[in-house]
Amino acid sequence: MKKLLLSLAASMAVGAVWAYPDKPVNIVVPFAAGGPTDKVARDLAESLRKTLGATLVIENVGGAGGTLGATKVAKAAPDGYTLLLHHISMATSPALYRNLQYKTLDDFEYLGMINEVPMTLIGKPGLPANNYAELSKWLEANKGKINLANAGLGAASHLCGLLFQSAIKIDMTTVPYKGTGPAMTDLLGGQVDIMCDQTTNTTSQIESGKVKAYAVTTPKRLSTPALAKLPTLDESGLKGFNVSIWHGLYAPKNTPKPVVEKINAALKAALKDPEFIKRQEALGAVIITDKRVEGAEHKKFVEAEINKWGPVIKAAGQYAD
Repeated sequence: MKKLLLSLAASMAVGAVWAYPDKPVNIVVPFAAGGPTDKVARDLAESLRKTLGATLVIENVGGAGGTLGATKVAKAAPDGYTLLLHHISMATSPALYRNLQYKTLDDFEYLGMINEVPMTLIGKPGLPANNYAELSKWLEANKGKINLANAGLGAASHLCGLLFQSAIKIDMTTVPYKGTGPAMTDLLGGQVDIMCDQTTNTTSQIESGKVKAYAVTTPKRLSTPALAKLPTLDESGLKGFNVSIWHGLYAPKNTPKPVVEKINAALKAALKDPEFIKRQEALGAVIITDKRVEGAEHKKFVEAEINKWGPVIKAAGQYAD
């Protein structure tokens, strides 16, 4: 009788896996609604729905630099109905937060990467430097007087700023804001000098000529019309400089393999969806088409990012409890 019950239970479990999804799937976004990561999630949900055939619900769980939302998913039932869409903070939080409530490489199933968003180095309108060579001289001549804006601890602009200071070996006064909006407002008003932020936040300001644009942070120049003439930091002399804000999809550890495979297949289909590609390109994002769309390669990439950012963050001594 016991063997029969175990067999029935196993059959029911297998049936549940193959029926997946038979109810709405929650995608947790660990930031407030309306931001770049939220936009990626909502666009992706539309495309995933076409393949999975289920309703996908975006749940915004902001706070603590994205770690509250990530913690919620790490502790969720491993059934495929609670997923996490997160950005580069997935790799930087282990160094930024000393009391992290999850283990980045151990507590999730890696489902695949989605996109990469380039970044731009920009300056206030009145900055005397008109290109990166002139900016480099200006930075050297104004050591101890430079204000570098960012959107808060762990934000893309914070991370890019840390790596930039490390690369040029010049310390600046970091000015954190509660979001990109107020940081950009003060940059436009001349209260701060420079900022490094995502193309999703800077392209319109560059295109309108409201800020000075100096370089992009990717190894290759961008094809976006407004940014095509901007040199890369690598070609400008900072060899190997490469920062982009990437997004990936995750499930709680021990989510059944068939469910993981089904979600990964749906993700791959979404990344080829013309509508999704069009929406992402409008944001300046580049869709992932290489081997990082596979869970194992996605995880290898995140581990490499942890190793890349850890020393930079620790050297800066900027932590959160």
